[in-house]
Amino acid sequence: MQTLAIVAKRDKQEAVALAVKIRERYPHLTVLGERYLAHAVGWPRVEDRELSQRADLVVVLGGDGTLIHTARLLGGRGVPILGVNLGSLGFMTEVPVDEMFGLLDEVLAGHFKVDSRMKLTCRLLRNGQVIVEDEILNDVVINKGALARIADHETSIDGVPITTYKADGIILATPTGSTAYSLSAGGPIVHPSVDCTILSPICSHALTQRSIVVPADRVIRVTLRRETADTYLTLDGQTGHGLQGGDCIEVVRSPNRVNLVRNPRVAYFTILRQKLHWGER
Repeated sequence: MQTLAIVAKRDKQEAVALAVKIRERYPHLTVLGERYLAHAVGWPRVEDRELSQRADLVVVLGGDGTLIHTARLLGGRGVPILGVNLGSLGFMTEVPVDEMFGLLDEVLAGHFKVDSRMKLTCRLLRNGQVIVEDEILNDVVINKGALARIADHETSIDGVPITTYKADGIILATPTGSTAYSLSAGGPIVHPSVDCTILSPICSHALTQRSIVVPADRVIRVTLRRETADTYLTLDGQTGHGLQGGDCIEVVRSPNRVNLVRNPRVAYFTILRQKLHWGER
């Protein structure tokens, strides 16, 4: 590894200070900062595309939201990502600050393992034309804005009609995203090593309509069957797009994946116990 890229949570002084220490500790490496970090510390500005193409390893200083942003920045490149959590233990940012340099030394020496996380490809089609196409690590959400009216979401899997969800919205989540919005909507927790898509209605009018788990290679289509004001498509909580009646959202497993460097001292179920407070009264 010759080029290390750092993505830091914006307006987090602790992250800026750690980035400076990383650069000082590894003078033999080319250390690049995402443009906001580079501006904060006075490093040369590097555009996102160049950073994603040059990086051999990316260090994320922040939380899970910063890591999701980083995965989007990398596009389809499977560059290893080392997530350092600056708050409480994260679902994806597994490394506490006091363990960062020890683990980073091991990674740079080639002694590490990664968790390969699936992503979704999402397309928004309007009048038969693709107007948005993106890759998702966490979830695709179709939901309402201010008006409290249910919408009709006609849903099919590989062209086979499933149902029309009369609901506030629909969540299509990866296993990584199963512990996010999908969980609060009643969806299951799915281990990230299982490739699947979790389809969860948000506040469905029919109590029998529950979350379902679909093989990742199946194409899920959700079509809005009537004009509904203030309905949006939100991708990974990062970007939003207004929807119209007749719009179709198509989701299937992406050919690209996200590779997260594992913290060997933390297991996935240990994180679940701590984050979800299992076993506590």
